[in-house]
Amino acid sequence: MKQFLLACLLSGAIALPAAAALKEGDAAPDFEAQASLAGKPFAYSLKESLAKGPVVVYFYPSAYTGGCNLQAHTFAVNHDKFTAAGASIIGVSLDSIDRLNVFSADPEYCAGKVAVASDADGKVSKAFGLTVREAAAGKKDTRGEEINHGFAERTTFIVTPDGKIAAILGGLKPVQNVAKALEAVEQLAALSKKNSQ
Repeated sequence: MKQFLLACLLSGAIALPAAAALKEGDAAPDFEAQASLAGKPFAYSLKESLAKGPVVVYFYPSAYTGGCNLQAHTFAVNHDKFTAAGASIIGVSLDSIDRLNVFSADPEYCAGKVAVASDADGKVSKAFGLTVREAAAGKKDTRGEEINHGFAERTTFIVTPDGKIAAILGGLKPVQNVAKALEAVEQLAALSKKNSQ
């Protein structure tokens, strides 16, 4: 009986994830990735962006899918409010840079205002502790084109200039996700202003 209980305990311990999920206050994983803004590819660096202020790092499943289209559009519409709060935005998905060049320039979605980064191998998503699902055969985007990449779960991280995670927003609908992200960066801006007085 003791051997059975020990075997059950060990199998449970082995099944636990090796790394705990990120929490508020943790250091955000630094990353560099090929990204696109207004259809133009560039090398994105989280470290360089943080030198200018807080960064909203939002992970989304795929360009040209219903919720992701809505989320990108909502970030683009509110871009000036994020900028006014001193924050920049980077979207991250497992889309190829070619898909993101089109998506970032599309006036209906990123509208040339929101940069999006390609995490084609899923390493950035996994570094942030997100679940990455494999591509589903036959899945098509809103343009009718086949989606041949994996999907990261929709989660947004608000990262402060010192590289710490101030907020993690998951389990929200796309528009709510953007609203909560804006609320978080506006609170950071107010706190920063108060501390500098």
